[in-house]
Amino acid sequence: MNIVLLGAPGAGKGTQAQKLVAEFGFAHISTGDLLRAAVKAGTKLGVEAKGYMDAGKLVPDALVIDLVKERLEADDAQNGFILDGFPRNTAQAVTLDSELAAMGRSLDAALLVAVPSESVVARLSSRRTCKSCGYTAPAGVDVCPRCNGEMYQRDDDKPETIRHRLDVYESQTAPLVEYYKGHSILKEVNGDRPVDEVYADVKALLAL
Repeated sequence: MNIVLLGAPGAGKGTQAQKLVAEFGFAHISTGDLLRAAVKAGTKLGVEAKGYMDAGKLVPDALVIDLVKERLEADDAQNGFILDGFPRNTAQAVTLDSELAAMGRSLDAALLVAVPSESVVARLSSRRTCKSCGYTAPAGVDVCPRCNGEMYQRDDDKPETIRHRLDVYESQTAPLVEYYKGHSILKEVNGDRPVDEVYADVKALLAL
């Protein structure tokens, strides 16, 4: 099954993706992870992306799409994938559709994890991230349970920054909801509940 995950930052998309990956073996494709891995590996696309990131600029759509396309061609993505953090706007969505069509593939669902803005602010501002491996946990966890790294609060997990990120999401990414609704593949789940309740509904919506 080929899925695009939608939802505001902190809606819990990554958590649901991890559960789907664990149970069904889909490839979890996060553009943030792809960019970091390409930069670390020093690939041609990674070197190009690093130039933009070091200059504090957004990595251009074309470059992100090339990275995603390369990842979709990997063996583990042939039995289904979950795209997390991409597409970010309708222009990217249109390009993704045409690239998938060229591969003889298509999206089965766009899953929207819907959470009210104030719940997102409360949730994210209490989040801590591992400096070493990126693992996230609630405030109060000082040592990463995965790698024993140091946990800290990222600047973009501070309340004022979160509200700004939500504004950006609404203006840029929310139109994707209408785009996928128009393609009759949008599935919406209430993400403002315990993780397992949300996951049970996700599986029902996706008929898994």
